[in-house]
Amino acid sequence: MGLGYKKMSNGQQKIVVSGATLLILGLGLVSSITLLPKPEIARAREAKSNNVNVGNAWLAASFPVENFQAYTSAFGYRRSATGGDSWEFHGGLDIAAPQGSYIRNWWAGTVIKVGDRNACGTHIVIRSGQWEHTYCHMEGNVETASGRRYLVDRTGGIQIAEGQQIPTGLRIGRVGMTGRTTGPHLHWGLKYGSNYVDPAMVLREMFSQQQIARRSGSKVNAQQSQVIIEESKYTQDYGY
Repeated sequence: MGLGYKKMSNGQQKIVVSGATLLILGLGLVSSITLLPKPEIARAREAKSNNVNVGNAWLAASFPVENFQAYTSAFGYRRSATGGDSWEFHGGLDIAAPQGSYIRNWWAGTVIKVGDRNACGTHIVIRSGQWEHTYCHMEGNVETASGRRYLVDRTGGIQIAEGQQIPTGLRIGRVGMTGRTTGPHLHWGLKYGSNYVDPAMVLREMFSQQQIARRSGSKVNAQQSQVIIEESKYTQDYGY
């Protein structure tokens, strides 16, 4: 998929990304995201100009939700969303939208898993090169036919099979309330290799690159990416 790049050295300092990065993203993302280069994880930071790679690979991605309402839970550690005083790692970004709103594939790739039996609810995982993107709490369920597993949402007209090739922007499901959830939303998770990536950083970079493309008449110039991959210390996402 043309998205390879170098990781930071182990000696580089890590700073927890603030959930406030979400605030710079507006509703304009919903109708116009078309871009994408190199992300990062739970303990990550906005890179300084001398520590980033040059590239403009964010040119074919899609914002994952129609009828966007709000970002309701950021990436990183948080108190349990379903009550109690325990802290848990939230390995994705929660994006609220009305129940039944369509979910679109962020980046072209292959479906490597469909499931419906854990906290993630009805979900799909797509691999794009070294990227994996996960979509949780969708409408529908998983069915098996002729030895092949399918995510099926008949009301929404969705049938996605494991092993299927999915283009960017294709409708792959609808926002639901399956699994462990307190309201309709998409839990959208990203990994690069085995490293968790903060989706807010990716969306911000997509938005930034798009604005540059618009100002230059759709001609995108190579530039430094503000999203950096670091080794992830986290191995489990609670999936909601």
